[in-house]
Amino acid sequence: MSQLAENRYPTVPELVLSVRDLAAHRPELSTLRRVGTSRGGRPLHLLSVGHSPHAVLVVAGAHANEPTGGSTLLALAEQAVRTRELRTDTSWHFLLCADPDGASLHRTPAPRSLLDYHRHFFRPAGPEQPEWSPSVLPPDRLPPETRALTGVIDELRPFLQVSLHCTDLGGSWVQLTRDIPGLAEPFAKSAARLGIPVETGASDAAGWPVSGPGVHVLPGPGSAAAYPSLPEDARHTTWHHAHRYGGTTAIVEVPMWASDTVGDVAAHPAPRTAMRTFASRLRHDARLVEEVLRDALPRLPRAEGPLLRAAKWALGLVPGLADDWGRLPPAGTSMAYIGSVDAFGRRLPLRAAAMLLRVLDSAGDRAAPRLDRLVTLWSETFAERFGARWVPLEHQVEHQARTAVEAARHAREALG
Repeated sequence: MSQLAENRYPTVPELVLSVRDLAAHRPELSTLRRVGTSRGGRPLHLLSVGHSPHAVLVVAGAHANEPTGGSTLLALAEQAVRTRELRTDTSWHFLLCADPDGASLHRTPAPRSLLDYHRHFFRPAGPEQPEWSPSVLPPDRLPPETRALTGVIDELRPFLQVSLHCTDLGGSWVQLTRDIPGLAEPFAKSAARLGIPVETGASDAAGWPVSGPGVHVLPGPGSAAAYPSLPEDARHTTWHHAHRYGGTTAIVEVPMWASDTVGDVAAHPAPRTAMRTFASRLRHDARLVEEVLRDALPRLPRAEGPLLRAAKWALGLVPGLADDWGRLPPAGTSMAYIGSVDAFGRRLPLRAAAMLLRVLDSAGDRAAPRLDRLVTLWSETFAERFGARWVPLEHQVEHQARTAVEAARHAREALG
């Protein structure tokens, strides 16, 4: 039975085996090669299909907790091998997993609930994320995964880079580093056909210009950040690396669990009050996690592993972000946008708690049950607040793959 039929995300080794079999099926079209090595010694693989100099680069696994991209990459690779039209004056290149070390730490079983998802959660600290590290680190300190990714971009000079992401709970949206005219319509039609809500007010794109419902275009240089306290700036990520060759990057987000609240464009009745309320709750929830951390820290091993580093990183974002929410005018005032901020404010302490819980469970620490109760309560409350409903994996993949193909088609047409 396939992983799609089981609603199961493939592991990186399973993905490599599937892609190796695919490349062996059409060796005259396909090449699978190693393009780098992770900090943990794991290989980074690139599959190339076709020989045109006009390249599309597809990147999966940039965030360890966003597993849909691996399944979508495999579906796209199969399409590229089997469909001649996709290879007409275009070659396709697939970075199988940008962060194999992170992927080995975030385990996504056949999902049953958001609580199951968070019990196995991992998302690295910002400096350890391959796409985002250039926004927070100097060039001489970039991790090898980032250098491998930028090296592939330098080699291929893609006219389009597609980065495959997914959100735990919400809707689908697209972020573009440059507008791709014509993409918004097929994106919306695909989502509607599969019953996936379009997230019209994603806080990840706060203050960005809108090309169409759910399609956001990165602001140019000199634009103020919606939340100045956050250290990462999308304009300094690997997404922008393709610009030096005239390329564009499309970040395609799909939900694992959908919420039908994310498309509500009606004006929120009291956005400033809501933001201040979220700020207060964020501080309160973070304090609960920090209390557990302070209690347990003297009993934990001195050497910090990636889970503890990531939990501390997430908690470190809270004070500045809460200040931003309480002090600045909202970057959006729709029900969808305020709801997206609400969701983000729930995620940050929940993710920190989930990763810290894994550390405490591994150490057999006596503080683990207290934290387990928080992770359970927050996961269940999160799902209830937004009416979480599971999106079948085949629908996640179909929508993300179709959006990637449409982005490539419209970006290629724009080149003439």
